[in-house]
Amino acid sequence: MSGDITLKYWNEISEGDAVATVTMAVPFERVILDAAATQDYFPGHHNPAYARHQGQKEIYLNTMAIEGFIDRVATDWAGPHTFIRKRQMQMRSSIYAGDTLQGEGRVEKCYEAGGRHLVDVTINISTANGLCVPAVLTLDIPGERPS
Repeated sequence: MSGDITLKYWNEISEGDAVATVTMAVPFERVILDAAATQDYFPGHHNPAYARHQGQKEIYLNTMAIEGFIDRVATDWAGPHTFIRKRQMQMRSSIYAGDTLQGEGRVEKCYEAGGRHLVDVTINISTANGLCVPAVLTLDIPGERPS
């Protein structure tokens, strides 16, 4: 890790800009720890036999872990001063222990509303098996770099 923090400002962003790709391994332990940290004790997140009984190939990430990864992709790109105003996502397929996540996206729209500087971005979360979770976020980003 370089220690560099990205800080994007609304007046420096253009529609069509790429949202930098973020990857993350999903080992067995992460799936269980994410479920425990969010107090989501549904058996499909920690019990392989239960997950297989559901027709899943392995235990799988819970919704909050996926939301957290989507938010990480957005804030790694825009910076920690970003406020996520809205997040919509579609969970199309499970993300299993042993997968590697890849999150990438692009800027769809930059606009001002209610005195805020807003950016709509699409973020797609995929594994080696393809697209798992498409998402659309509205980010509130500072208007311009302080002088």
